[in-house]
Amino acid sequence: MKRVLCWLILSVCFAVHVSAQLVTYGGGLPHNDDYTVRVRELGGEWKDLFEYTVQVDMDNVQNASMVQFDMGSTVEVMVKKNNGTIQDVAIRPISKKITYQQQGNTITFQLDKPQYLSVELNGDRLHNLHLFANPLETETYTKASQHVIYFGPGQHKPEDLPGIEFNIPSNTTVYLAPGAIVKAKLVVDRAENVRIIGRGIIDHPQRGIEVTHSKNVTIDGITVINPDHYTVYGGESKELTIRNLKSFSCKGWSDGIDLMCCSDVLIDNLFMRNSDDCIAIYAHRWNYYGDVKNVEVRNTVLWADIAHPINIGGHGDDEGDGEVIENLKFENIDILEQDEDDRLYQGCMAFGVGDKNLVRNVTFDNIRVESIQEGQLFHLAVLYNPKYNKAPGRGIENILFKNITYNGYGENPSLMEGYDAKSLVRNITFEHVVLNGKKVQSIKELGVTVGNFVENITVK
Repeated sequence: MKRVLCWLILSVCFAVHVSAQLVTYGGGLPHNDDYTVRVRELGGEWKDLFEYTVQVDMDNVQNASMVQFDMGSTVEVMVKKNNGTIQDVAIRPISKKITYQQQGNTITFQLDKPQYLSVELNGDRLHNLHLFANPLETETYTKASQHVIYFGPGQHKPEDLPGIEFNIPSNTTVYLAPGAIVKAKLVVDRAENVRIIGRGIIDHPQRGIEVTHSKNVTIDGITVINPDHYTVYGGESKELTIRNLKSFSCKGWSDGIDLMCCSDVLIDNLFMRNSDDCIAIYAHRWNYYGDVKNVEVRNTVLWADIAHPINIGGHGDDEGDGEVIENLKFENIDILEQDEDDRLYQGCMAFGVGDKNLVRNVTFDNIRVESIQEGQLFHLAVLYNPKYNKAPGRGIENILFKNITYNGYGENPSLMEGYDAKSLVRNITFEHVVLNGKKVQSIKELGVTVGNFVENITVK
């Protein structure tokens, strides 16, 4: 416990303002002056928010803004642009249908429930405002105890810990209070019954949170800013729940969530803006072995500045009989962007199946794709990628794309292609896919290039 307590040093002044249904907090990291943002309960007094600097887009790293607060009833938000004039306003995801009022260089809008938004003025998506209206916390702590590790408001630098990491034992709750800034990765290894919760920030770690060879782990409410690599790295773990996570990254291999040989996973209500795959689901890699099953991703916003919003099947056990990735469901997801110039790594909903993997029984339901700067809508390929694979995959089968919408014209044709007569893409159904406002009736209208070794494609 002594090594834990050395973290609990308040080095920066933070303000946390609480009312019955609105909690504001912030500070301790570089400020961005592009916007002034305030929030209030209806009829109440305005409260200033702290505008954090977050870096986005590895291809052209830029400083964007981020604010967050907690709400339990309807609030009003005010956003003032401090440089230049406002000529155009977009508040995304579009599906949220947020309306606004503008007066000069200020816009105001109401939120009746917690949600994660991108406010974009004059079409600028590299210097936009990321606004995170979190739900109210239902569980809080004010100090450490036998089974609670507490990070209070302020910066926590584990300078005495090798590798800049903090290991969490079984049966432990780690609480990052509003205003806490933790400058290290959190590691759950060969542990169970662990919760990492709160409204604090993990800032510029090597990785955000590692969960390996573990069981019954919950991550809820945390924000991870610009890790060197993954935001959440999961290996050979089960019963993993990730909720209310917000993530930014702008470096090579700085994926959002990568899961290797993990099963019984729930990912719910996230905002991920990453310069690599936002969510990647693999079988064997490094020290992790075993099949993948029962993964659900829902109610989430994904923004891939490069690579894939969703990527499945790239790594597996090429030395054995192969592994199975099955029973995956992606539901109620807004994809704000894909921008990837390499055809091999395109696809908003992508399967690049190698290393003797078999991927089956996957559903995409109610997926809204807003923008593809460069990329593909669908990519289903059984392949051998010599950069990452030692063998081709075994197949992709029983895939349902249902209630998919996309408005745009800049994407490359989608792709479906098997590897050989034993490694097929088969039993693929497209149900109620709407492109540019028109329900698709055929493969041709879907804009998919169908290669060899593809069987039983249905469009309805």
